[in-house]
Amino acid sequence: MIPIPLLAVAVIVSIIGSVLRSRLVDDPRATDRQVLVADGVTAVGVTVLLAVAAIGAWIADPVTGGPYVAAAVLTVVAAAATGSNVVRLVLAAGGIPTRADNHDDPSDDEPDQTPLRGGRIIGVLERASVAACLLMSWPAGLAVILAVKSLARFSELRAPRASEQFILGTFASVMWACGVAGIGWLIAM
Repeated sequence: MIPIPLLAVAVIVSIIGSVLRSRLVDDPRATDRQVLVADGVTAVGVTVLLAVAAIGAWIADPVTGGPYVAAAVLTVVAAAATGSNVVRLVLAAGGIPTRADNHDDPSDDEPDQTPLRGGRIIGVLERASVAACLLMSWPAGLAVILAVKSLARFSELRAPRASEQFILGTFASVMWACGVAGIGWLIAM
């Protein structure tokens, strides 16, 4: 039963990291490096918690009944809530600006603008959908999710850096959700 509380702790750590990041982004004295460090620390903390949960799930007996439902719901919540920091780090590594990259530049005409708006909310929904599809043993649902997302974003992908942001963000988000769904599958297997 240890993996289930670890999923909950990972979600809490991610929420705390997001609050800290938000405060740093709003602080005019904070640097972009500090914001990326906050993302990195949160991502590492969440990854360690999820890795320990995976090891615990692999060692422990599978859960059934009420604990299984709790594990499945918590897995979907964990997949949705914990991936944002990792996706931002992947985007930063790919040279794609995040909202923090120009928050402290008053000469910027459009501060906090990235080529694809709404990506954070779409990413949360995408990760939740991917994890749910995998936990329901419907991997074909991933194709549906990615097709809908691609069609919805098609007209926006001509903007500078938009296609790179879309590809890197989508791959990182889907891979993260698949990994977290794998932990949920280990809990019930």
